[in-house]
Parts: sequence; structure tokens; C-alpha cells
Amino acid sequence: EHVIPVTQQISESKLIDLSHDFSDQTIYWVTSKEFELDTVFAGKTDKGYYYSANNIASAEHGGTHIDAPIHFSKQGQTVDEIPLDNLIGNAIKIDISLKALNNPDYQISIEDIKNWEENEATQIPDGSIVLLQTGHSKYYPNKIKYLGTDKRGEAAVQHLHFPGLSPEAAKWLVEHRNIHAIGIDTPSIDYGQSQYFKSHVILLSQNIPVFENLTNLDQLPSKTFDVIALPMKIKGGSGAPLRIIAVFN
Repeated sequence: EHVIPVTQQISESKLIDLSHDFSDQTIYWVTSKEFELDTVFAGKTDKGYYYSANNIASAEHGGTHIDAPIHFSKQGQTVDEIPLDNLIGNAIKIDISLKALNNPDYQISIEDIKNWEENEATQIPDGSIVLLQTGHSKYYPNKIKYLGTDKRGEAAVQHLHFPGLSPEAAKWLVEHRNIHAIGIDTPSIDYGQSQYFKSHVILLSQNIPVFENLTNLDQLPSKTFDVIALPMKIKGGSGAPLRIIAVFN
């Protein structure tokens, strides 16, 4: 059969950027080092040409980023060890925004996932990348609305409020469906008030990478699209900045 080259497939497709940009507005975990862009030089050199260059510094986990399995699993893969098969492939989107927008402590349930399957008249296909749309990306980068607090440091952790995936639903996905990765449009796959990060532990222990702080999920269909999620390839990294896009016809 005739195979269409991937470059041609992509050039004939619609591309949606699911990533926030990185700047001094970028949202990081309240205990993490925020993004810094330090100008080294910007202007005309003594030889007459224009030149600009910057230094960057930040935590691994912040803005649109990946959680590598080792983030919560001692034997888990580091960023550079995650197979490309887990980062590129068929995706689905589960929209829970009707429930989650009214409740910053909402935890996506097994029932929410089963409802998606019922509405779409299909099971989550094997090897899917699952994207969870809570609608909360519309609050980004307003820290009060998106994180629940604009305070920083350990004391701020108790003030975090945003939706996530319930540990029960994470466990159900791992046991009953075969997914390659999962992403969400909030700061964390565990909801803001989580203390034990059970959804992280359950997913990452199975080498299922997690994408956090996604955006533009409202522009995606609920299925039949692809995702390309390529993190900065940090050797030994527990996480990394992520450029993630959706591709569909």
C-alpha cells in the first residue's frame, strides 16, 4: 500500500500548539526556581552586525513540561530514556471542563473516562496519548486563579487549588487500558490539595510520562488526532521543558 511520508502528512495537516511560552510569567511549582532570561548581548557589535544572545535558567518542572517516570519512581526512565513511541502517536481528548471549571478541587473519575468512551462509542485505543481538558488553562498565567495562590515556598503548598486526575482513575487506566502518555491543562496530574501524589506514583511507576500545563486543548477534537511531544533531552533529567503540538486533518 502507498505510505504517505510523515513530512507530507504534517504539511497537509492542521497544527495546534499545546505549549505555553517560557518567560518571567511562566508558572512554576511554588517551591521551584522560576524561569530567568538573562541578556548577554543585544545590539550592534563593533564589527557592525546585529547580534543577540541570552542565558536561561529554571527548574526542570514548570510551564509546559514533561514529568519523566523517575520523577516519582526510583527505577523509572529519565527524560533521555523515554522512548519516542511514548511521545508521538495517536491521541484522544477527554473534556471534563463542565465539572472542573466550577470546582478547582475536582478530581477526574473513572466514570468521567467511561462516559467519554460511551459518548465516543469506543474504548480508549491501545497506545493512546490521553489529554485531559479541565479548561483551567484559560486562567494561565494568573497564579491566584490557576494555582490557587501567588505565594511561594513550602508554606504556599497548602494553598494550591486546581483539578487533577483521581488516583482511582489513574489506577483504572493503568490496569484496564494501554496508554502511552497522559497530559493535563493544570500544573499537576494530581489535584492541588494532594499530599501523596498518588496519581503521579501510579502512572510514572508504569513508565507512563506525564505532560503538565498544557494549553489550547479546547481547539482539539475528542479523537483522531496525533500528538508530538518533544521535551528538551536532559540526560538523567526528572523532567524538562516540553514543546507539544497536535496534528490533525
